[in-house]
Amino acid sequence: MRKLLLLSLFGSLLIACGGVKKTQEAINTGSYSVALNKAITNLAANKTKKRNQAYVVLLEEAFEKNKQRELNHIAFLQQEGNPANYETIYTTYVSLKQIQQRIQPLLPLPILEEGRNAKFSFTNYDGDILAAKDKLSKYLYDNASNLLADAQHKLDYRKAYDDFRYLDEISPNYKDVRQKLLESHEKGIDYVAVTLVNDTQQIIPAALEEDLLNFNTYGLNDLWTTYHTTVESKMNYDYEMQLAFRSIEVTPEQIREKQLVKEKVIKDGYKYALDTNGNVVRDSLGNKIKVDKFKTVHCDFYEFTQFKAAQVNGDVRFMDIKTKQELRSYPLATEFVFEHIYADYDGDKRALDDELLVLSNQVAVPFPTNEQMVYDAGEDIKLSVKQILKRHRFR
Repeated sequence: MRKLLLLSLFGSLLIACGGVKKTQEAINTGSYSVALNKAITNLAANKTKKRNQAYVVLLEEAFEKNKQRELNHIAFLQQEGNPANYETIYTTYVSLKQIQQRIQPLLPLPILEEGRNAKFSFTNYDGDILAAKDKLSKYLYDNASNLLADAQHKLDYRKAYDDFRYLDEISPNYKDVRQKLLESHEKGIDYVAVTLVNDTQQIIPAALEEDLLNFNTYGLNDLWTTYHTTVESKMNYDYEMQLAFRSIEVTPEQIREKQLVKEKVIKDGYKYALDTNGNVVRDSLGNKIKVDKFKTVHCDFYEFTQFKAAQVNGDVRFMDIKTKQELRSYPLATEFVFEHIYADYDGDKRALDDELLVLSNQVAVPFPTNEQMVYDAGEDIKLSVKQILKRHRFR
């Protein structure tokens, strides 16, 4: 037990040392955010633990180096004077403030060997954050508004939408952003006309057609794609999705028969044991000794299998309406099999195994109609269409 305890303590010490070493390596390579996260996480768990003392020193070092580097970077970006830098300046100030907010609850952090508390030169960045946010908000608004006004294609509207959405996150209710957000989204949507094509000699069940064209059942949540299964004459569609059935084959109803001859030796009562002279043998108490009688029983077992299958083949094709070109085609193929087994027998059923006895209780059932077979096959088609819609991208 003592040996196990020592091994456990030794293992914990190695893990702790490894964590400190990785934190120091992060500082040495300039990965200050990694070092800060590791140190803060360990100290938040237990800042008074002796073996966490190393993290206090490393946190002090990483904080100062990270702060100096980030402020130098901000100064460079400000001197460069490029409006595209406003976002980086803003997010950097926010990050510096967040680091201070994570350290603040841990203070004071004593460094026992030096007899002092760790020093952190905190700065109030609120004014800098607000100033940077104002500049960033104006830049985002102007840039997105120009993009919205001069958009050449739908990807431009989507870029404008991203800027307006980000602007709405950092500066809610900024000017008419909500209105322009809706406008850029509406203009950036791809509208897809969905049509069902039947090139087979079979009638597609109305329920299956309704299910296939009910896009609410597919659980799609695509920000930039809207499918219309009822085509509107005044709508300018971007793409067409054809759900085409090429062949529907339903086999004839079949009943397959298989006969088994079963034989089994079973107990059939008893008889009294006789000696060589034909006299009844008795036990020590004078009772007649009984012995089992056996006989062989036979049974003809008839197994019937009702079988019917439906095969549906087709494809999903995506067309660019403006260029009249096919973008992509995905094959669809599925098979639904109806199979029911029942049985009958002639003879002594005691010759049958348990599973055959169970089967003999089954009776024939009505075959499903061709329409039902095609509908059941269509359940797999729906799953295939759903997967195609999830992975297909128009742009």
